[in-house]
Amino acid sequence: RTELLRPLSEVAREELEHFELVLDHLDVRGIPFERLSPSPYAGKLLTIMRQEEPGRLVDMLLCCAMIEARSCERMGLLADALTDPDLSALYRGLLESEARHHMLYIDLACLYDDEKTVRARLDIVAKHEAEIIFDPSSVPRMHN
Repeated sequence: RTELLRPLSEVAREELEHFELVLDHLDVRGIPFERLSPSPYAGKLLTIMRQEEPGRLVDMLLCCAMIEARSCERMGLLADALTDPDLSALYRGLLESEARHHMLYIDLACLYDDEKTVRARLDIVAKHEAEIIFDPSSVPRMHN
């Protein structure tokens, strides 16, 4: 799957830049970085993955798209609610990247199945994801 190497490498690099940006904001505010316990969200989301290829790969990419979309949504809500202009700008910048990543994962899934089928499967994944989000035991996180 060499066609995935460069785009996914670019996403990983951008995510690391975001992590460092957040660390900088924590440092400026004197807030120590603390490890959070893992959220079960991604694990639950991935239970929808089909076992056969290329369906498994398509589903993995669509689950990644949903994670990015949910993160984008949360960052937008934070950006709108924050009164600190620096933090609001931080989250606005991050949400633009998350939206781009969301679309990239969908585009990559379309390399392995036709767009109509990918969109139909995305609807199924989104319904599955909604059930997870509305589970009262769900632990909210920025990048669930």
